Amino acid sequence: MDDDVGERWTRRRALRAMASVGITALLPACIPRRDPSALTFWATGYEGDYAPHLMTAFTARTGIAVETQSLPGTAAHEKFLTARAGGSLPDVMMLPAGWVREFAMIGALASLPHSELGRDTFPDVMRPLTYEGRSYAMPWSVGSQVQFYRRDLLGEVGYDEAPTSWDGWRDLGAKLKRRHPDRYTMLLFLNWWDTLTTFAGQGGAYPLTANDTRGNFRTPAYRSALAFYVSLFADGYAPRIASNELQDPLAAFAQGWFAIYPNGATLLTDLHRRAREIAPDQWGVSRMPGPKGPAAVSTINNSIAVSATTDRPAAAWALARHLTSVASELRFQRMIGVLPARRSAWNSPQLADPVLRPFAEQIEQPALQPAIVEWERIRLEVQIIAERVVRNEMTVDEGLEAMDRRVDVLLAQRRRLVAAGKIA
Repeated sequence: MDDDVGERWTRRRALRAMASVGITALLPACIPRRDPSALTFWATGYEGDYAPHLMTAFTARTGIAVETQSLPGTAAHEKFLTARAGGSLPDVMMLPAGWVREFAMIGALASLPHSELGRDTFPDVMRPLTYEGRSYAMPWSVGSQVQFYRRDLLGEVGYDEAPTSWDGWRDLGAKLKRRHPDRYTMLLFLNWWDTLTTFAGQGGAYPLTANDTRGNFRTPAYRSALAFYVSLFADGYAPRIASNELQDPLAAFAQGWFAIYPNGATLLTDLHRRAREIAPDQWGVSRMPGPKGPAAVSTINNSIAVSATTDRPAAAWALARHLTSVASELRFQRMIGVLPARRSAWNSPQLADPVLRPFAEQIEQPALQPAIVEWERIRLEVQIIAERVVRNEMTVDEGLEAMDRRVDVLLAQRRRLVAAGKIA
């Protein structure tokens, strides 16, 4: 095997090729302000699409207009970096929690002016939002992957609800495959890192060692997680496909092409909207399976940050407080399903729906994850190697070795800075 395994990966070569021709040319241009006095706000996904609905109350109360821009998730990271380099960051922005340290490190974000802005939240939520002892973002939403399952299909093979252990998943997979040999048991997209990371966390595997400066994948716990993950594809329980190879996964779920679909809270909104395709009594939600049952899982959180270069910091922080208020978080939960980061918001009757209980339980039990700026890229690189193992291009042990080697390359600069005493 080559020392630099990445050179053979088509996806990475494609990204490098895009960079060589100037990826910024492929990204949408910044939308000019229609109102020069308005604050600007950027977000991705449903949050970006529906953010204007939260701005009406803010503008009515403060008289400050807000112009929002919804960014495509696949281009958002590059768009933010480009905006930072060009001095055109928005006043306020939504960032995945894992991006905050990176943007704080390059001076893109203002630190929180008051410590109470980071309170009233769940375990470990503030840790990735903190850099060199200062907090740079406010929690906005919290979540984790859970398993959505088809009650009717599981009932055909004697299950009242989805199993929450690895052995249970394998038993269900075998029974459903015998009953429906042309279908699958679960959908695990090969370009999504969430599921493997969840399995690893539930098994107690921590991915890094040596003060988070080296890979730690050749351990019994991580090997068990990867081997279990790979076995689901090898035994035909999950299809070997990426997310861009299935146009409408919810339609496939409704049609019974698979019985379990690990996903986040926003899928609840889609299920309710498409109740004619799949009735509410046909599906349920359960915690993700662990080696012996449910355990700690990685969380998927978003945050609100203020640009270090905004020329209206008081107004920007007022908007950030508005967006992360209990009232705004509950309104967004009603509209798009994202779950509030404010612990006090969970006292609302609105969140008493039993279908949300698995989310609440997992949010309270987060798996320890590295809080370093390189972690976002590490997860992507590890998943690329895991995909190669699933596609029989590597054995499990070769994959673990490649993960350690590749991650060690990514962390070389961190090792140098730690050795020089420049970072802790």
